[in-house]
Amino acid sequence: MNMIKDNIVISNEVKQALRRGKAVVALESTIIAHGMPYPQNRETALDVEAIVRETGAIPATIAIINGQMKVGMTREEIEFLSTDKTILKASDRDIPFILAKKLHAATTVSASLAIASAAGIKVFVTGGIGGVGPEGYKTMDISSDLIALADYPCVTVCAGVKAFMDIPATLEYLETNRVAVVGYKTKNFPLFYTRDSRYTIDWSVENAAEAAEIFRQKLVNQHPGGLLVGVPLEDKDALTYKETQAAIKTALKEMEKKGVSGKEVTPFILTAIKNATGGRSLTANIALIKNNASVGGAIAVALENVCRGDS
Repeated sequence: MNMIKDNIVISNEVKQALRRGKAVVALESTIIAHGMPYPQNRETALDVEAIVRETGAIPATIAIINGQMKVGMTREEIEFLSTDKTILKASDRDIPFILAKKLHAATTVSASLAIASAAGIKVFVTGGIGGVGPEGYKTMDISSDLIALADYPCVTVCAGVKAFMDIPATLEYLETNRVAVVGYKTKNFPLFYTRDSRYTIDWSVENAAEAAEIFRQKLVNQHPGGLLVGVPLEDKDALTYKETQAAIKTALKEMEKKGVSGKEVTPFILTAIKNATGGRSLTANIALIKNNASVGGAIAVALENVCRGDS
């Protein structure tokens, strides 16, 4: 979906930053409306925006409110996203329906990337991306996030794929679709709550400047699609691999027993994992999105610096 920038409501702060070529970081809103309980969701959203500002970049939380695509939220709008029960969950394909019916929706990775790209934002931060589902080989459950990563020219900073996805199949799908994947100070793809999925990747960077230069090369050479940066959660906040796998098994059994499917799968499993870990997964989830925001802001500032000479 190639959207028109004029149809997006961009906050004055974000608009001015983009006009001046300053660093801007797009942030998704599903984590606010569907990823965490209240008030942790509101507090985390505000903290993440503050962390982005500390790096020298401007935060741009994305959502659809009253059928309008919005880039850059007010505190009141973040409160609304945190508490209102009518907020839908929109992927890229859902955007025309939400707009036509003038509804409210939190944007997933794919929808956020579509809107961010149309607005001209080059760096996007999320918690974890969707991937090939745990039974994707027979259900064809493949997140539209993966297609969006191939379609839209943005750096996506994440803590890997959500832990219950099929990691090797997801990495294979990304490779097939020519999505550049790089580890941030690691050669192992991160596993959301856990630092290491035990699957290696070909490329790594040691700092934000290296990631920015790689993406700059994509831009100047018109290499299509985005760059996926996998950032491991810090040791002090991470769950062990064994702990994560045990919680996932419990959650998947519960999901199968209750017949959960479609868009309800991710929030259901995240809640089940939180229960299985005694709330430690929620603590890890909050820590990883904050860590990603710090890295994403640094990459956005570095990209501003390396691209200054190209304009």
